[in-house]
Amino acid sequence: MALEILAMLIVLFVVLILSIRLIQQYETAVVFRLGKLHQTLQPGLNFIVPIIDRSVTIDMRILTIDIPRQQAITKDNVPVNINGVVYFKVEDASKAILNVQDYVYAVSQYAQTALRDVVGGMTLDEVLAERQKIGDMIETIVEKQAKGWGVEVDSIKMQDIELPEDLKRIMSRQASAEREKRANIIKSEGDKLAARNLSDAAKIMAETQGAMQLRTLQTIDGLGPTPSNTVILVPVELFEGMKNLANIFKKK
Repeated sequence: MALEILAMLIVLFVVLILSIRLIQQYETAVVFRLGKLHQTLQPGLNFIVPIIDRSVTIDMRILTIDIPRQQAITKDNVPVNINGVVYFKVEDASKAILNVQDYVYAVSQYAQTALRDVVGGMTLDEVLAERQKIGDMIETIVEKQAKGWGVEVDSIKMQDIELPEDLKRIMSRQASAEREKRANIIKSEGDKLAARNLSDAAKIMAETQGAMQLRTLQTIDGLGPTPSNTVILVPVELFEGMKNLANIFKKK
């Protein structure tokens, strides 16, 4: 009699253990009864019927998967290798189980296909400059399909864009030439402005009495009192007198 009671207690204990389902706060469990969808278990302590019921637990947190490096041909026929990362989460656990065999693998494969399609519709310059736009376009494509799988795409980000080595060298030379062009333009603009300022200064000195003498004195003062400097002062009036004499002789 005692052995029978002990056996019953053991059976009840095993049944109790098999019927308990502890669901974490970030999880949801889908219960199938005799192969049919029965209910969805919420976080906490839950019970199911052993043997008859089967539960599948789904992580409801944001998941991160890589888009493996893909080779795509741009609109202007340039091959590029590009990879990215997808952030998504399960919104409807029952759809994620019933509508697709492996929702993680499905999202990954669909993102890879969408990446090649999007890059194929853009030029190389657009691909290099519009990473955010590429991610948004891929997100829109994947999101439309993933809704039927009970999955919500949070964001898709592009990571590395790798170009052929010969194209890298060409772009490097092009960038160097562009920088040299800008430097030459800036220098020429500076020379033009300096020449204009010098011309204005010369006009002011010519029209202002004594301005040339003051400028000469400033230049002499800037030389400094060093023994190696020998300064010979010639009155400006002497040059003006010589100029006037030359004009007189010309008229004769």
